[in-house]
Amino acid sequence: MKTKGKPWQFFVVAVLIVAFAFTAFFGINTKYGDTTKIWVKGAEDIRFGIDIRGGVDVTFMPADDFDATDEQLSAAESVIKQRLVNLNITDNEVYTDFSKDRIIVRFPWKEGESDFNPEAAIQEIGATAVLTFREGKEVDGEGKPVGVTAENIILEGMDIARAVPSVDNSTNSPTYGQYYVALELNESGKESFAEATTRLAETHGVISIWMDDTLVSYPMVNSAITDGHAMITLNGSDEKTRDEAISLANKINSGALPFALTAEDYSTISPSLGANSLQAMVLAGLIAFVLVALFMIINYRLPGVVAVIALLGQTAMTLAFVSGYFPVLNSFTLTLPGIAGIILAIGMGVDANVIAAERIKEEIRSGKSVDGAIRSGFERGLAPVIDGNVTVIIVAVMLMGAFGPTDGFFAKMLKPIFFAFGPSTAGTIYSFGYTLLVGVLLNFVFGVISTRIMLKGISKLKCMRNPVLYGGVKNEKTV
Repeated sequence: MKTKGKPWQFFVVAVLIVAFAFTAFFGINTKYGDTTKIWVKGAEDIRFGIDIRGGVDVTFMPADDFDATDEQLSAAESVIKQRLVNLNITDNEVYTDFSKDRIIVRFPWKEGESDFNPEAAIQEIGATAVLTFREGKEVDGEGKPVGVTAENIILEGMDIARAVPSVDNSTNSPTYGQYYVALELNESGKESFAEATTRLAETHGVISIWMDDTLVSYPMVNSAITDGHAMITLNGSDEKTRDEAISLANKINSGALPFALTAEDYSTISPSLGANSLQAMVLAGLIAFVLVALFMIINYRLPGVVAVIALLGQTAMTLAFVSGYFPVLNSFTLTLPGIAGIILAIGMGVDANVIAAERIKEEIRSGKSVDGAIRSGFERGLAPVIDGNVTVIIVAVMLMGAFGPTDGFFAKMLKPIFFAFGPSTAGTIYSFGYTLLVGVLLNFVFGVISTRIMLKGISKLKCMRNPVLYGGVKNEKTV
């Protein structure tokens, strides 16, 4: 039985791998004047975590051991996100661990930033929210309240009992299916709110809602509200309006939080330290790849050359999954442990090729033909490769489930097992698990399938039929 294979298979697969690797590493972009259009993202477009780029990692908890509810933690998270935006920190990660009453915040330094004060930023982010309902919406050039709006505060956070996002389910209502925020007041706020709404309803005036001097909403008053129950209608029934209702309710509830946030612990990493770590890691990876390539070629000859091409493809594809190379996949934040995961996955790819190459060498030296040795080598080497990779896949999935964001796929799937874990290490161990999982899965594509196709193809070339090229000994007869 002859092993199937055509010479063109090697050249087609090899060219595709090299071309893909080039675009994955360098990307594709065009430049018109000062404007650069990115068509395909490359390695330079990878989003790096704070352990590389430098930044702040802080964990907030309710002060005085207050046992917060899930709704209260969601409201506190909404405040933190709003304050990060106010500080122009838009590239951030905010996770809420409801099981342990923790809010984990990570944000990197801005490009070229040198005078940022992390302690001041942490204090400002975790300060108790100041919520106010004011008359009108007069603002100055910076968007802060002035005039009547600054002077006439109708309600404060302590006057709000709760805010709940809701949808109008009354079929006879003109606003059927539309989202709104149901507002319930404490006794301390009913009288002042009744007086203000009675007066403003005559002219359909506005009551603006402010969070830390930031305007978050300005609903119009249509009728007097004297019973302490109000509706803030959003005039929409789509998913975007629903999200707006949830966000507004969280912001209002945050102003009525019965607890303050305190920074349990935080750490900062300087941009220079992170950049040095990245350079060292990349250099180590390049040196390791070159040494592995030399080892494979010297020890296994032609199968080693094919293995190096496959490893190049595996590395490039892993970076593509991280950088956002494929438009259907979001870019992933890469951390130093994530780079370690890539290197480890490459090691697994080397292991797969070593097993196949060793089998082929043994078959050649036992007297088999080149075709027979290649066929037997891959067949006998497949089982241990699958066993080794499957066990690593299981470990990677467990890491992503245990230490990933609580709303992630693997976290939800493994929640019954890892209910005690939260997302506190999502940016580090999770990144390691992600790159390791992607790399090992790609090992099946490149280390097993692509290697087999290329080796079978090149072995059909007359000049590549010498058993010595596959690990045989000179003047050795084959059958």
